[in-house]
Amino acid sequence: QRSYPTWWLESQHRFILTIDDEEVYSATLGGKEDEEAVDLAQTPAITEIQNRFAKIRIPVSAGTHKLGVAFEARTFAESDRIVDHISPGEGQDNIPVVVSFKAVGPFNAGGLPDVPSRNKIFSCYPADVAQQGPCAREILSTLARQAYRRPVTEDDMKPLMQFYDSGLEQGGFETGIQKGIMAMLGSTKFLYRAEPLPEGAQPGQAYPLTELASRLSYFLWSRSPDEELLSIAEQNRLSDSKVLKQQVTRMLTDPRAQSLTHNFAFQWLRIEDIDSIDPDPRIYSEFDPDLRRGLKQELELLVDSILRSDRSVIDLLDADYSYLNERLARHYGIDSVRGSQFRKVALQDERRWGLLGKGGVLMLTSYPNRTSPVLRGAYILDTFIGTPPAAPPPGVETNLDTQPGETVLTVRQRLEEHRSQPSCNQCHGVIDPMGMALENFDAIGLWRDVDRYAGVDIDAQGRLVTGQQMNGPDDLRAALLARPDQFTWALTSKLMTFALGRTTEYYDMPLVRSIVKQAGDDNYRFAAIVQGIVASPAFQMKAMSEEEAHAGSTSARHFCLDPA
Repeated sequence: QRSYPTWWLESQHRFILTIDDEEVYSATLGGKEDEEAVDLAQTPAITEIQNRFAKIRIPVSAGTHKLGVAFEARTFAESDRIVDHISPGEGQDNIPVVVSFKAVGPFNAGGLPDVPSRNKIFSCYPADVAQQGPCAREILSTLARQAYRRPVTEDDMKPLMQFYDSGLEQGGFETGIQKGIMAMLGSTKFLYRAEPLPEGAQPGQAYPLTELASRLSYFLWSRSPDEELLSIAEQNRLSDSKVLKQQVTRMLTDPRAQSLTHNFAFQWLRIEDIDSIDPDPRIYSEFDPDLRRGLKQELELLVDSILRSDRSVIDLLDADYSYLNERLARHYGIDSVRGSQFRKVALQDERRWGLLGKGGVLMLTSYPNRTSPVLRGAYILDTFIGTPPAAPPPGVETNLDTQPGETVLTVRQRLEEHRSQPSCNQCHGVIDPMGMALENFDAIGLWRDVDRYAGVDIDAQGRLVTGQQMNGPDDLRAALLARPDQFTWALTSKLMTFALGRTTEYYDMPLVRSIVKQAGDDNYRFAAIVQGIVASPAFQMKAMSEEEAHAGSTSARHFCLDPA
């Protein structure tokens, strides 16, 4: 049972439930009667109020419907009960909201529903007993082709038909189909993406993939092949380089290719980490959930606009535009954007260009209470250059926070003390200059000129291992743009990991360099990189390992950058 705060009872609020935009139920909360009842009866009265919003049964026809629940708008005035609070989001607490609801059913279902999902299963229906077997085979073979992501064989169909026969004896034709589908969904052929080994395959011997369509669709769409790709695979036309290239082009322009942004780019750039970072509210009181969502949405839209528009991947470093709504634009000091909807905005401030100027990247490479040139430098080395730094030696103190009673030093001063040890300087001499170039951005991506604690101007100068002097994000971006092949190499290596389902090894490096070189002739377009990976022997072929030789005749592998 849940107790309600007294302010909910001061005024009457009307709750409504809608189905397909039609009101089907309403109840009230609060008002004079509820307030008096709770004051006199306490728990029983609260229970009665709760029951108004529980076990609401509404007759609904089968099929897809739109459900809506809300409290009817009464006022948009904010409460002044809490004038100023340290936690974001406080101050608007006198307006009830529906946090969650659960729909359960059906109860007392009458008859068989005529819905799209059922019609998709029953592509035929037998008129008599003689038609049951052929119709069942048609239904199960059609579904198995989609579930197994390839053409089905008689060996695939045999166990499914056995389960169908068992269900047919128990409860008739539909029970037989149900049992056949249950067997299909429980099969390892559905649960795992397995690549059958050819007869007589030897360890280390390379052989062409028989399920190239499946590997291609999960690479570009993160889902099973569509009908066109399956049909081409059945005709053995994917072995034709022209046909394969046409399919890759088609799939990259399909909306389903947006999964490359969500599944590949989110892992590569660690965008999901934004959700797990909680900046200290005592220091960054302006940070709120809307800003967190905005920082993540900005990166998603920016990356997607480059990857799926067939632009050069180098634009990720120097794109002079972004996608902002009013909340995020204010965060960046831009006052020409109004409303919550994201739209493309030209950036006049060059310091905000590309990924290096995005608040999401700057926040996920900081600590909750301060910036970290070490985290930012290591992120750039790993993500943009492809040379992740080594872990710190054991026993080295890595906590650079100012301790109580100590003189407040800038981050640069604390790092200089840390680098005074030769064993630390070996790595920090490479990492820190890149991170220091971004030091004017605080831990949530706001630009600052003065260190708020040390009270001195931010010094963002540094020298790369090449001897190049830097002072700020513009110089760092220029240094990265001077070696576009290095950035493309880092991206291509990560993309190959995503495509192959394994980390790239030393023997893959000639292939990666070849793909980058070919893409360089095409201005490093993302589509050129994808075409190079798909056309490679590493993508189209597989070699049986010693473990697979001992394990059996099939192997299964999940294709993602981070299998965990």
